Amino acid sequence: MNADKRRAIFERLRAEKPAPTTELRYDTPFELLVAVVLSAQATDIGVNKATARLFPRANTPEAILALGEDALRDTIKTIGLYRAKAANVIKLCRMLVEQHGGEVPRSREALEALPGVGRKTANVVLNTAFGEPTIAVDTHIFRVSNRTRLAPGKTVREVEDRLVRLTPSEFRKDAHHWLILHGRYVCKARKPECGNCCISDLCEYPQKLRPTSVSPA
Repeated sequence: MNADKRRAIFERLRAEKPAPTTELRYDTPFELLVAVVLSAQATDIGVNKATARLFPRANTPEAILALGEDALRDTIKTIGLYRAKAANVIKLCRMLVEQHGGEVPRSREALEALPGVGRKTANVVLNTAFGEPTIAVDTHIFRVSNRTRLAPGKTVREVEDRLVRLTPSEFRKDAHHWLILHGRYVCKARKPECGNCCISDLCEYPQKLRPTSVSPA
Protein backbone atom coordinates (compact mmCIF):
# COMPACT_ATOMS: atom_id res chain seq x y z
CA MET A 1 0.00 0.00 0.00
CA ASN A 2 1.39 3.40 -0.96
CA ALA A 3 1.55 6.54 1.14
CA ASP A 4 -1.25 8.33 -0.72
CA LYS A 5 -3.65 5.48 -0.07
CA ARG A 6 -2.72 5.36 3.63
CA ARG A 7 -3.33 9.07 3.96
CA ALA A 8 -6.71 8.75 2.24
CA ILE A 9 -7.69 5.95 4.63
CA PHE A 10 -6.96 8.05 7.69
CA GLU A 11 -8.64 11.10 6.17
CA ARG A 12 -11.84 9.12 5.74
CA LEU A 13 -11.67 7.59 9.21
CA ARG A 14 -11.15 11.08 10.63
CA ALA A 15 -14.08 12.43 8.66
CA GLU A 16 -16.32 9.74 10.16
CA LYS A 17 -15.10 10.32 13.72
CA PRO A 18 -13.19 13.59 14.16
CA ALA A 19 -12.62 13.17 17.92
CA PRO A 20 -12.29 9.45 18.68
CA THR A 21 -11.55 8.11 22.14
CA THR A 22 -11.66 4.92 24.15
CA GLU A 23 -14.99 3.36 25.06
CA LEU A 24 -13.70 2.63 28.55
CA ARG A 25 -15.19 5.04 31.09
CA TYR A 26 -12.73 6.96 33.22
CA ASP A 27 -12.14 10.39 34.73
CA THR A 28 -8.47 10.27 35.73
CA PRO A 29 -5.28 8.65 34.42
CA PHE A 30 -5.42 6.22 37.35
CA GLU A 31 -8.98 5.15 36.53
CA LEU A 32 -7.95 4.63 32.91
CA LEU A 33 -4.94 2.56 33.97
CA VAL A 34 -7.08 0.29 36.16
CA ALA A 35 -9.74 -0.04 33.46
CA VAL A 36 -7.18 -1.05 30.82
CA VAL A 37 -5.60 -3.61 33.18
CA LEU A 38 -9.06 -5.06 33.79
CA SER A 39 -9.86 -5.11 30.06
CA ALA A 40 -7.51 -7.98 29.18
CA GLN A 41 -9.67 -10.75 27.69
CA ALA A 42 -12.79 -8.79 28.63
CA THR A 43 -15.12 -6.45 26.76
CA ASP A 44 -15.19 -2.71 27.36
CA ILE A 45 -18.88 -3.07 28.26
CA GLY A 46 -18.06 -5.64 30.93
CA VAL A 47 -15.21 -3.55 32.31
CA ASN A 48 -17.38 -0.44 32.44
CA LYS A 49 -19.97 -2.32 34.49
CA ALA A 50 -17.27 -3.45 36.92
CA THR A 51 -15.67 -0.02 37.27
CA ALA A 52 -19.10 1.56 37.74
CA ARG A 53 -19.23 -0.46 40.95
CA LEU A 54 -15.56 0.03 41.86
CA PHE A 55 -14.74 3.69 41.22
CA PRO A 56 -17.50 5.21 43.42
CA ARG A 57 -16.02 3.18 46.30
CA ALA A 58 -12.34 3.52 45.45
CA ASN A 59 -10.71 5.41 42.58
CA THR A 60 -7.21 6.18 43.89
CA PRO A 61 -4.32 3.85 44.69
CA GLU A 62 -4.67 4.63 48.39
CA ALA A 63 -8.42 3.96 48.38
CA ILE A 64 -8.08 0.64 46.57
CA LEU A 65 -5.37 -0.47 49.00
CA ALA A 66 -7.69 0.45 51.86
CA LEU A 67 -10.50 -1.48 50.18
CA GLY A 68 -8.34 -4.60 50.14
CA GLU A 69 -7.88 -7.45 47.71
CA ASP A 70 -10.85 -9.51 48.88
CA ALA A 71 -13.31 -6.67 48.47
CA LEU A 72 -11.73 -5.66 45.17
CA ARG A 73 -12.01 -9.19 43.88
CA ASP A 74 -15.68 -9.33 44.87
CA THR A 75 -16.37 -6.00 43.16
CA ILE A 76 -14.85 -7.01 39.80
CA LYS A 77 -15.80 -10.70 39.81
CA THR A 78 -18.08 -10.30 36.78
CA ILE A 79 -15.09 -9.98 34.44
CA GLY A 80 -12.73 -12.70 33.27
CA LEU A 81 -9.57 -13.51 35.21
CA TYR A 82 -10.82 -11.32 38.06
CA ARG A 83 -8.71 -13.04 40.74
CA ALA A 84 -5.40 -12.44 38.94
CA LYS A 85 -6.49 -8.94 37.95
CA ALA A 86 -7.40 -8.03 41.52
CA ALA A 87 -4.00 -9.22 42.72
CA ASN A 88 -2.24 -7.19 40.04
CA VAL A 89 -4.25 -4.05 40.76
CA ILE A 90 -3.37 -4.26 44.46
CA LYS A 91 0.34 -4.69 43.63
CA LEU A 92 0.10 -1.90 41.07
CA CYS A 93 -1.48 0.45 43.60
CA ARG A 94 1.16 -0.34 46.19
CA MET A 95 3.93 0.41 43.71
CA LEU A 96 2.29 3.67 42.66
CA VAL A 97 2.09 4.80 46.28
CA GLU A 98 5.58 3.69 47.23
CA GLN A 99 7.46 4.73 44.09
CA HIS A 100 5.39 7.41 42.33
CA GLY A 101 3.63 9.35 45.06
CA GLY A 102 0.30 7.81 44.08
CA GLU A 103 0.47 9.25 40.56
CA VAL A 104 0.46 7.39 37.24
CA PRO A 105 3.93 7.75 35.67
CA ARG A 106 4.23 9.24 32.21
CA SER A 107 7.11 7.12 30.94
CA ARG A 108 6.80 3.80 29.13
CA GLU A 109 9.50 2.17 31.26
CA ALA A 110 7.82 3.10 34.54
CA LEU A 111 4.40 2.01 33.29
CA GLU A 112 5.64 -1.35 32.02
CA ALA A 113 7.31 -1.98 35.39
CA LEU A 114 3.86 -1.98 37.04
CA PRO A 115 2.21 -5.38 37.70
CA GLY A 116 -0.29 -6.32 35.00
CA VAL A 117 0.92 -3.61 32.63
CA GLY A 118 2.46 -4.62 29.32
CA ARG A 119 3.39 -2.64 26.24
CA LYS A 120 -0.18 -2.43 24.93
CA THR A 121 -1.56 -1.12 28.23
CA ALA A 122 1.29 1.37 28.51
CA ASN A 123 0.58 2.59 24.97
CA VAL A 124 -3.11 3.11 25.76
CA VAL A 125 -2.35 5.12 28.88
CA LEU A 126 0.35 7.20 27.19
CA ASN A 127 -1.95 7.94 24.27
CA THR A 128 -5.33 8.39 25.92
CA ALA A 129 -4.36 9.89 29.27
CA PHE A 130 -1.29 11.88 28.24
CA GLY A 131 -1.76 12.58 24.52
CA GLU A 132 1.33 10.75 23.30
CA PRO A 133 1.23 9.58 19.62
CA THR A 134 1.55 5.90 20.55
CA ILE A 135 -0.41 3.12 18.86
CA ALA A 136 -1.55 0.21 21.00
CA VAL A 137 -2.12 -2.85 18.83
CA ASP A 138 -4.87 -5.18 20.02
CA THR A 139 -6.58 -8.00 18.10
CA HIS A 140 -8.80 -5.53 16.20
CA ILE A 141 -5.93 -3.33 15.06
CA PHE A 142 -3.77 -6.33 14.22
CA ARG A 143 -6.57 -7.70 12.03
CA VAL A 144 -7.38 -4.40 10.30
CA SER A 145 -3.73 -3.61 9.64
CA ASN A 146 -3.12 -6.99 8.04
CA ARG A 147 -6.44 -7.37 6.26
CA THR A 148 -6.38 -3.95 4.62
CA ARG A 149 -2.57 -4.13 4.13
CA LEU A 150 -2.29 -0.79 5.88
CA ALA A 151 0.61 -2.08 7.99
CA PRO A 152 0.94 -5.85 7.64
CA GLY A 153 3.05 -7.80 10.08
CA LYS A 154 3.38 -11.26 11.60
CA THR A 155 3.58 -10.04 15.20
CA VAL A 156 1.87 -7.34 17.24
CA ARG A 157 5.14 -5.47 17.66
CA GLU A 158 5.86 -5.61 13.93
CA VAL A 159 2.44 -4.13 13.18
CA GLU A 160 2.91 -1.45 15.84
CA ASP A 161 6.31 -0.44 14.52
CA ARG A 162 5.00 -0.23 10.95
CA LEU A 163 1.96 1.80 11.95
CA VAL A 164 4.11 4.26 13.89
CA ARG A 165 6.53 4.55 11.00
CA LEU A 166 3.99 4.71 8.16
CA THR A 167 1.12 6.70 9.67
CA PRO A 168 1.36 10.42 8.79
CA SER A 169 2.15 12.42 11.92
CA GLU A 170 -1.09 14.38 11.86
CA PHE A 171 -3.08 11.13 12.28
CA ARG A 172 -0.79 9.27 14.67
CA LYS A 173 -2.34 10.41 17.94
CA ASP A 174 -5.82 9.19 16.97
CA ALA A 175 -4.87 6.24 14.78
CA HIS A 176 -5.26 3.73 17.62
CA HIS A 177 -8.85 4.77 18.28
CA TRP A 178 -9.89 4.94 14.62
CA LEU A 179 -8.51 1.50 13.86
CA ILE A 180 -9.88 -0.22 16.94
CA LEU A 181 -13.35 1.20 16.36
CA HIS A 182 -13.20 0.27 12.68
CA GLY A 183 -12.21 -3.28 13.59
CA ARG A 184 -14.83 -3.57 16.31
CA TYR A 185 -17.81 -2.32 14.32
CA VAL A 186 -17.02 -2.63 10.59
CA CYS A 187 -13.98 -4.75 9.78
CA LYS A 188 -15.14 -7.58 12.01
CA ALA A 189 -13.26 -10.84 12.38
CA ARG A 190 -15.79 -13.26 10.93
CA LYS A 191 -18.04 -11.08 8.80
CA PRO A 192 -16.43 -7.81 7.75
CA GLU A 193 -19.06 -5.34 6.59
CA CYS A 194 -17.31 -4.34 3.38
CA GLY A 195 -20.53 -2.93 1.96
CA ASN A 196 -20.73 -0.42 4.82
CA CYS A 197 -17.03 0.40 4.91
CA CYS A 198 -15.88 3.95 4.19
CA ILE A 199 -12.46 2.72 3.01
CA SER A 200 -13.59 -0.33 1.03
CA ASP A 201 -12.26 0.99 -2.28
CA LEU A 202 -8.87 1.72 -0.68
CA CYS A 203 -8.61 -1.54 1.23
CA GLU A 204 -6.48 -4.28 -0.33
CA TYR A 205 -8.36 -7.21 1.22
CA PRO A 206 -8.91 -9.53 -1.77
CA GLN A 207 -11.90 -11.41 -0.34
CA LYS A 208 -14.07 -8.30 -0.36
CA LEU A 209 -14.10 -8.50 -4.15
CA ARG A 210 -15.42 -12.03 -4.29
CA PRO A 211 -19.02 -12.12 -5.54
CA THR A 212 -21.64 -13.63 -3.27
CA SER A 213 -22.94 -16.88 -4.71
CA VAL A 214 -26.58 -16.84 -5.69
CA SER A 215 -28.69 -19.99 -5.77
CA PRO A 216 -30.42 -20.63 -9.11
CA ALA A 217 -34.11 -19.88 -9.18
